[in-house]
Amino acid sequence: MSRFMQLVLDLFEAPQSHAATPLPKPRPMQGPHQPAEPLGQVLPKAQFSHPRATRRIQLGTTDVAYAFRRGKRRTISMSVGPDGLEVSAPTWVTVGEVESALRQKAEWISRKLIEMGERHAQMGAQRIIWRDGVVVPYLGAQLQAVLDSSSALKKNSAQFEAADAQDGLHTLRLGLPLHATPEQIRDAVQAWLMRQAKALFTERLHHFAPLLNVQWQRLSLSSAATRWGSASSSGAIRLNWRLVHHKLDVIDYVVAHELSHLRVMDHSPRFWDTVKTVMPDYAERRRVLKNEPLPPWT
Repeated sequence: MSRFMQLVLDLFEAPQSHAATPLPKPRPMQGPHQPAEPLGQVLPKAQFSHPRATRRIQLGTTDVAYAFRRGKRRTISMSVGPDGLEVSAPTWVTVGEVESALRQKAEWISRKLIEMGERHAQMGAQRIIWRDGVVVPYLGAQLQAVLDSSSALKKNSAQFEAADAQDGLHTLRLGLPLHATPEQIRDAVQAWLMRQAKALFTERLHHFAPLLNVQWQRLSLSSAATRWGSASSSGAIRLNWRLVHHKLDVIDYVVAHELSHLRVMDHSPRFWDTVKTVMPDYAERRRVLKNEPLPPWT
């Protein structure tokens, strides 16, 4: 086991909603003719299936196939992510008690599954088509990639042109031929964005570290599908390069969040008080990070 601790910040781009449920009191399991627990409202008729589903339950009119696992834990945990519902339970809890807990959270589960489906439909509509003139988000604005094989631009290079006051659209000229493949265009844009991200994140770490009275040792970029960043007690910081799509105040929140872990390696009230010392409005920035999805990067 590593002697260093590590804290991670979930990437809300591919979000998960969690609910930890206290263990229900033991009671007789429901027989085949016993009615399910009454729900506070009528759930929509729908069907959801996790790709790794091992169990299925009927929650009102909602049919849910969910991934189930047991482990060394003290509570029943439920999470709704891009794939669907996942449930974890202590080894000694019966299946009947797990299903009772799911019925208690039926409305929450149904609502989150529907929200996740709508979010994925929205992201699918935003999917990037890699071609000449493609537009991607950059620091909260829009960046248009333009193929330029003229002699004025070196092959495989990139040149940034800031937006004027009228159209608000930045331009990134890529030293690629007009017949460049979608993969070549995507890789060129990503390489440029990652360079900008590394430089910007470094500058913001240098800005916030003295304010928090901490020292970070090294920065690395990640392409994680589920995390915005992580911090190790060794002083290592990892930040997802796709943060560069967001506005600077959102980037600053993640930077301050990870640096604060160098003082408090958990998410206790003391941790959030630490973040608040340098960012009183962190909750609003956190909300923006969570609720503004980015287009899939494929």
